[in-house]
Amino acid sequence: MKLLRRQFLHLAAGAAALPAVPRFAWAQAYPTRPVRIVVGAPAGGGFDMVARLMGQWLSERLGQPFVIENRPGAGSNIGTEAVVRAPADGYTLLLVSSSNAINATLYDKLNFVFLRDLTQVAGIIRVPNVLLVNLSVPSKTVPEFIAYAKANPGKINMASGGIGSPGHLAGELFKMMTGIEPIHVPYRGGAPALTDLIAGQVQFMFISVPSSIANIRGGKLRPLALTTTTRLDALPDIPTVSEFVLGYEASAWFGISVPTGTPVEIIGKLNSEINAALADPNMKARLADLGGTVLPGTPADFGKLIADETEKWAKVIRTANIKPE
Repeated sequence: MKLLRRQFLHLAAGAAALPAVPRFAWAQAYPTRPVRIVVGAPAGGGFDMVARLMGQWLSERLGQPFVIENRPGAGSNIGTEAVVRAPADGYTLLLVSSSNAINATLYDKLNFVFLRDLTQVAGIIRVPNVLLVNLSVPSKTVPEFIAYAKANPGKINMASGGIGSPGHLAGELFKMMTGIEPIHVPYRGGAPALTDLIAGQVQFMFISVPSSIANIRGGKLRPLALTTTTRLDALPDIPTVSEFVLGYEASAWFGISVPTGTPVEIIGKLNSEINAALADPNMKARLADLGGTVLPGTPADFGKLIADETEKWAKVIRTANIKPE
């Protein structure tokens, strides 16, 4: 034990004596081998599409493959823990989302502390959810729907992609701010929930725009409002919930994080390249096709967004007494 301690102290002293220039040069050379971007969701969904767009950009700009690794399960916690346990060397990145901010409170016994064990690199995109109703629902506006739900307490079903999902939390916040009392019907994913919403088994739900835009444009469901504070260029005729319910906001967002301890020079380099992507007209257009708006800024900007979102959803989870499945 004493020998190991002496070895550790010797190595630590040697590292402290290293000049700053070689470390800076090492960071400038980054990456020198392939980089993983871990996605805590299956391939093909909104998570995955955002990661692949950004991975392609970073590969072309930095000259090494940025490989997408899908690690779904436990509401994205499996993928998150894999990155937390990875070396803090810049070669394992995590695509983080609003689910991470929700999970920090939703799950009591995680093997990591999200705000402590991961350091934020950059935001990528903010994506609105949309309040959708079955075509049999007579309401055409948010005020009409609130009045309809209040006139039918306990008779209106609200679908979601699962307990604690972003759509569920968006619905719970809507309930808290409007006083309606629908019955929550959780599904194992947004796709089966949408299927039953179209069939009329449930009456409404909140779901991301990328997951539902085809059904909206196809006239299979009626969109009442978006959950961002501003309207969306791709769907300019759809108002926002906040136009009727002051202060309501429940959008999804995506960005990149790394294990805490990753050199600041690498974080800065990744942040710079991601912001360059968000300023590129072609990339902005491709992200807009997903129904979102870009989130440029510093690591500190993205860190503040995550801290604020974590606090916001903690209040909703505790007030509604939401427990994971």
